[in-house]
Amino acid sequence: MRRLFPVTDQTAATPRDLADHEWSLDEIADAYAYPELEPGAHWLRANMVSTLDGAAQHDGRSHPISGETDMRIFGTLRALADVVVVGAETVRQEGYRPARAREAFAARRAAAGQGPAPVIAVVTASLDLDFGLPLFTAPLVPTLVVTGAGAPADRVAQATAAGAEVVVAGEGAAVDPARAVRELSARGLRRQLTEGGPRLLGQFVAADVLDELCLTISPTLTAGDAQRISGGPSVTVPHRLAPACVLEEAGFLFTSYRRI
Repeated sequence: MRRLFPVTDQTAATPRDLADHEWSLDEIADAYAYPELEPGAHWLRANMVSTLDGAAQHDGRSHPISGETDMRIFGTLRALADVVVVGAETVRQEGYRPARAREAFAARRAAAGQGPAPVIAVVTASLDLDFGLPLFTAPLVPTLVVTGAGAPADRVAQATAAGAEVVVAGEGAAVDPARAVRELSARGLRRQLTEGGPRLLGQFVAADVLDELCLTISPTLTAGDAQRISGGPSVTVPHRLAPACVLEEAGFLFTSYRRI
């Protein structure tokens, strides 16, 4: 993997050094470290993948446009997070399972005061989920279901019976994205990661609560009418982010942009 744009001014290696350098998980974790947070503050980053022609999925899933290094970064970003926030549709389409403890990051998480694995938080208005899945019945830490106060009471009861913890973040059935971020932070889950899908990311963008976008650009073309990485209503004024990091391997670009 080559570093094309320095994360910090401390990068001293030459391009030739970096071209032949195989990055360790610790080096990737350092490159994607969360910023230092003031007491009570939180940081929401998104991790998404897109083809060269803007598709966030192929045949309804992101895996076909991903790659080996992309999955290493995917796992590293999870290992750095307190909570992984995901939409219900993505849980259904991608077959989400509980986050697992990884020995490679155990010491780093312990030093940061984190548990062995991040919490998974599923954002849903209808709670149309299979509560018999391991995501709800066998996680290392209880899965959170983030919903509104007007969510169907019978589905809330099923979620609770399955072992999930229900977090109310909206007055009606729908979830208020800004409130969801605050509610998770209030639980001590301040280093936040969302993996989409596009509709959920669009809600975070529209609410102006996204602090960072980690975007993998896949060297592929798919055509078709697949979703972009962010969907939903347009914002009035485009949000401007600043590049923090660009890495390259096997034609994939791994970028990070942060709120200005």
